[in-house]
Parts: sequence; C-alpha cells; structure tokens
Amino acid sequence: MPGLRRRSPAPAPTLVIGESLVDVVVGPVGDHAEHVGGSPLNVAVGLARLGHPVSLATHFACDGRGAVIGEHLADAGVLLTPGSDNALDTSTATATLDAAGSASYSFDIAWRVPELPDLPGHLHTGSIGAVMRPGGVDVLSAMTGAARGHTVSYDPNVRPDLFPDRELAVAEVERRVAVSDVVKASDEDLQWLAGRSLDDDELAEQLRSWADLGPVLVVCTLGPRGALAILPSGRLIAVPGRTVEVVDTVGAGDAFMSGLLSGLIDAGLLGGADAKARLHKSRGRVLTPAIERGIDASAYTVARAGAQPPSRADL
Repeated sequence: MPGLRRRSPAPAPTLVIGESLVDVVVGPVGDHAEHVGGSPLNVAVGLARLGHPVSLATHFACDGRGAVIGEHLADAGVLLTPGSDNALDTSTATATLDAAGSASYSFDIAWRVPELPDLPGHLHTGSIGAVMRPGGVDVLSAMTGAARGHTVSYDPNVRPDLFPDRELAVAEVERRVAVSDVVKASDEDLQWLAGRSLDDDELAEQLRSWADLGPVLVVCTLGPRGALAILPSGRLIAVPGRTVEVVDTVGAGDAFMSGLLSGLIDAGLLGGADAKARLHKSRGRVLTPAIERGIDASAYTVARAGAQPPSRADL
C-alpha cells in the first residue's frame, strides 16, 4: 500500500494477550459451521499474515477444538506462549447470523492468563480477555507495566451478553483505555457503552473523552462508512470505507485492528520507547495510511466466510 514502507531495523515482535475460542456460526436457515476465533487470536493471525512477527498468550485446552486452534496459529506463523494450552476445555462463541450477515453472539468461555514473557516490542489486547475475571486483572497489570516503556493498543470489542452491568463495563473499559496508546472501537461498542444511539458528532465526542484519558490515537469504525479518528494533535478525521459484497461480518473489527497495527508498525510507530515517542508526535499524513490499511483489511474479511484476514499480497 502506498505511503507505508517498512523501516529498518525490523521491529520487535508484538505480544497479543487474550482469548482463543471456536466460533460456531449458525446461518440464517439454521446451517452450522465452525471457525477458529477470539478477537485477540484473530488480531495475532492478521498481523502474522501481514508479515509481522507476533506471539499470542492465550488459554485453550488440549482437546479436539484446541488442536484446531493450535494448527491454525501454526499455519499463520503465530508463536504460542508456553502454558497457553492448559485450559480444561476450549471455549466457544456461537455467532447467529441474520439475513444481512450481521452476527449476534453467545459464549461458553473461561479465561486465565499464562505466565507472560518479557515484552519484546508492542503489546495488544482486547475484547473478553482484557476485562473478564480472573484473567482480566492480570491483563490490566500487564498493560500498565508495558505502558512505561512500550506502546500498548486496546480494542474493547464489547460483548454485552458477558457484561450485564453497563456502568461496571464502562469503568473497566476506561481503565484500559487510560493505559493505552492506540484504541480502536466500533460505533456499536460506543453506543452500547453510552446506553443509547449516537450520531457521528456524539461518537466524535466519545473519542475525544477517551483521548483525554491518555491514548494518542483513538479510532471508531463505522462499518461500510469507514472510520473516524482523533489524531495526536486532537484533530478529528474521517476516512471513507470500501464498497464490497458482504458474506458475513465475523472478524471484521479484528481485521481492521490488525491492519491498523500493521500500518503503524511499518511506519515505525509501535514498539519501545523511541517508537512510542514518534507515535505521540505523528501527524495525519503518517497515520491516515495505517487507518486505510485497517479499512482495506476489514473489507477483505467481510467478503469471505468467517474470520479470514488478508495477507500483505492480498492488500
């Protein structure tokens, strides 16, 4: 993609922390299919397919579904943190699709954080694993520690069925926003957290309120309409979407996240203290291509069944 070239030397690997599970997809006419999923896993796979070294700290079992997850990660080139396969059972998420391909979810999930390695470069986390206890407490601690000398990214990817107490969910999300450098959320996330429908101006206000907590780049995805973002300067930008024929939306937000992170990594803006300083001084001409890569990755994914993020060649 024009405008994003890899810097030298090669960036340190990204560590992703969060859940791995199997998505059981139920179609509009009751048909079933299973795909490996979990938002953090999808982001790790997306980064690996885009050519970035990445490891995943997660929690699944040595059972049939766990074997499929392990094979999926190995095929993508994602390294698994030792102890990540010690769960009693592999978690599942059932995604029920409507006629338009949009998914609603129910979950059977357990989450603990394995022993974490020393952070090599950037840290990413999000979704269920970032907040669900007991593992979510350890994730917040890891984010807080990493933020002292490394970049941290976070995607709330809110799952209302798991967090019936909205006020508590808002507080937990904002604790993680406050220790992050880059935050991405969907318009649906922001509306659920607000408890009401939000127009674009109100979405922008929510992004600004999060930026005031600490992150320097805050992005809201708008589905086919693209994305809004608050830049380090405080300027609001709108980046248009792509027109594609939607098969389903499973993994679309995760593909956007991996595309965004890929663009930022290629621009030398994620990693240790030097990259963190560059990110905090970055302008729109550097950051917009990374957001566009996220949009392109998401558009690629929704045109295919399940969470299938693109390779670098696909983009």
